[in-house]
Amino acid sequence: MLRNRENGFGTVTIVLHWTIALLILGLMLVGFAMRRIELDPALQFSLYQWHKSLGLTALGLALLRALWWLAERTPQPVPGLHPFEYTAARQTHRILILLGVIVPLAGWAVASASTLNMPSFYFNIIVIPHLPLPQSESAEAFWARTHALLAYVMLVLVAIHAVAALYHQFVRGDEVLIRMLRSASSRSDAGPVPGGETNRPLAGRNDP
Repeated sequence: MLRNRENGFGTVTIVLHWTIALLILGLMLVGFAMRRIELDPALQFSLYQWHKSLGLTALGLALLRALWWLAERTPQPVPGLHPFEYTAARQTHRILILLGVIVPLAGWAVASASTLNMPSFYFNIIVIPHLPLPQSESAEAFWARTHALLAYVMLVLVAIHAVAALYHQFVRGDEVLIRMLRSASSRSDAGPVPGGETNRPLAGRNDP
């Protein structure tokens, strides 16, 4: 099913989730590689352009993901999920969605504020214009630090998110990970929500 249901996530949410996750991993790997000073300048330039292209793609998908999250319903929590775990998961998802937009924007700001004024080619198809920011060494350094710091924060949260999902799968044996691998069926078999509330459709924002 394309849409989320009471008992799980839909195909749109799942595809966006994993596509953005793979893009984040790719961006991290390219980001580490392109900073190596012993690289050939031509290869380094190519890696920077790939990093920008992947970053802009991630930004577009993150914006789409944020809009979808705002519009979609939230599935019921899996049975046995403690209120603390439920709250922590919701807050982590919100922060990750926000960082998914802010981190690539900060990277775009780095390229825009650079005194080198190098063009950004989106997969060698079109030139991406710079953001209307002042160009100076101090501005570039500020945005570079901001971009790096937020990227590391995102990496840590993604790692925690992944460890938590694996814990629920292999230790707790519940469906937290399975629900993000397989779209919800048409039947409603959600378990009780934290705090002993009975099952009911949840209209509102989605927290995969």
